[in-house]
Amino acid sequence: MQSFIIEGGHPLQGTIRPQGAKNEALQIICATLLTEEPVIVNNVPNILDINNLINLLRDMGVEAEKLEPNKYRFCAKNINIDYLSSPEFVKKCSALRGSVLMIGPLLTRFGKAVVAKPGGDKIGRRRLDTHFLGFKNLGASFSHNDENDTFEIHSTENGRLKGTYMLLDEASVTGTGNVIMAAVLAEGKTTIYNAACEPYIQQLCRMLNAMGAKISGIASNLITIEGVEKLHGTEHTVLPDMIEVGSFIGMAAMVGKGIKIEGCSVENLGIIVDSFRRLGVRIEEVEDDLFVPEQHYYLVESFIDGTIMTIADAPWPGLTPDLISVLLVVATQARGSVLFHQKMFESRLFFVDKLIDMGAQIILCDPHRAVVVGHDHQKRLRAQRMTSPDIRAGIALLIAALSAEGTSTIANIAQIDRGYENIEGRLNALGARITRVTD
Repeated sequence: MQSFIIEGGHPLQGTIRPQGAKNEALQIICATLLTEEPVIVNNVPNILDINNLINLLRDMGVEAEKLEPNKYRFCAKNINIDYLSSPEFVKKCSALRGSVLMIGPLLTRFGKAVVAKPGGDKIGRRRLDTHFLGFKNLGASFSHNDENDTFEIHSTENGRLKGTYMLLDEASVTGTGNVIMAAVLAEGKTTIYNAACEPYIQQLCRMLNAMGAKISGIASNLITIEGVEKLHGTEHTVLPDMIEVGSFIGMAAMVGKGIKIEGCSVENLGIIVDSFRRLGVRIEEVEDDLFVPEQHYYLVESFIDGTIMTIADAPWPGLTPDLISVLLVVATQARGSVLFHQKMFESRLFFVDKLIDMGAQIILCDPHRAVVVGHDHQKRLRAQRMTSPDIRAGIALLIAALSAEGTSTIANIAQIDRGYENIEGRLNALGARITRVTD
């Protein structure tokens, strides 16, 4: 196991560029299973979850050639379907939540998929019902394998799914993406209402259309898909990671002396920038870049009626839940108080006990709500020994450690590596002092 040793109190200054979006890349890479022709994907982040998914595809028979540091050529012409039933495949899927996104492509192209209980962050219940109900609406059937505790999913008797109308029980991003991928090769028209419409889904739809799919309603919650017989190859570029952009804004607010974040795809950031501005953080937009000047203080806004500022997550175009942890840490040094409401996951706020140990003034009201009373930069956080429970809490703790007085240790940084590419190298280039050690 590896850890970070962070010497706090060193200001960050300079220019940094976000990596490719992890959540988009997971879907895009799985979508390459829909065709036997080559698909080239640019701006693929070099992170643990993506690399594990690529290796899993290789084990299945996919040719995955690394053309450049962040550019891959995928060709899923020769898939070993029998491998899906192997203990090795089940074990690897269980360790990688992103593997669930292979179900739709495999089911619609080959008529069969195997589902193991996926791994991933320990942030509360993350059900897969939306995926399964969507596949069932398309005509798929399920059977349980008691021997290895997996579900086998099969398409209809003639081997092709049937298009239909469906109302998703929740606007799940991965659920929507999975059902869309299953529907593009289904027979007839599929209409998906209450679909997620995050930029990740928009990008997936645009790529599939470039491969020959017929998808309309992109960027809305009503998606219509006319099934086609087959798809062909294409080339696609992954957007910058909006979560990393938000993470860098948080770092710049806490310990920055002027940080420029290059190539942010500002038009695809939604409400993220304004959410930091609600905490009083000053952010300048220059074309497709963001500049966060040094913040001697930042004053939390209040609502028009004078009530305490509340920041809550919501489906797109609302605030992504992945940035609640970062915003909460930034609030610990704000001038004012904020109520954070994490609606979507019931365990994601439990990391705040580590911030409380560092001296933050936080009241955890329940698993979903926390009140933060900011220090206004009058009192620095204290260094601590911590463990990263998930990707986003891990980066939030790293931001806290960068601002703290003294030297902190964060264990289990494999969680951070799952979502952030060479994070210590890029931050050290800005002036941070972070050392990776093997325990």
